[in-house]
Amino acid sequence: MKAHSAAERAPRTYLAVLSALLVLTVITVVAAGVHFGSAFVNVVIALTIASAKASLVALYFMHLRHERPINAIIFVVGLAMLGIFLMLCFLDTLAREPVEPGLTAQLADWAVRISSRILSAS
Repeated sequence: MKAHSAAERAPRTYLAVLSALLVLTVITVVAAGVHFGSAFVNVVIALTIASAKASLVALYFMHLRHERPINAIIFVVGLAMLGIFLMLCFLDTLAREPVEPGLTAQLADWAVRISSRILSAS
């Protein structure tokens, strides 16, 4: 009896998840057009929305919601590690000095001269 009622609720559950994913997609599109003050805040908001969508997909379409709790713990820890990794990468790019276009062209010319000398010496 219990399995039968769960089977009847499955289409409603999937439609609710679909609706939530569509709403989150609309929020993503709207948030992409809004500047929240800094690039860091924009990235945090985008990653939060993406994480919510990924969680819904994993919980319902990959059936993690009905599996043993250890599988959900592994998923959440993996998601947290990914978030930490991405934030550390973003913080690393914030710590660098901006590259000036003139300096980039000078470095490119220097690299061409050095490589031509190496090739002519061979």
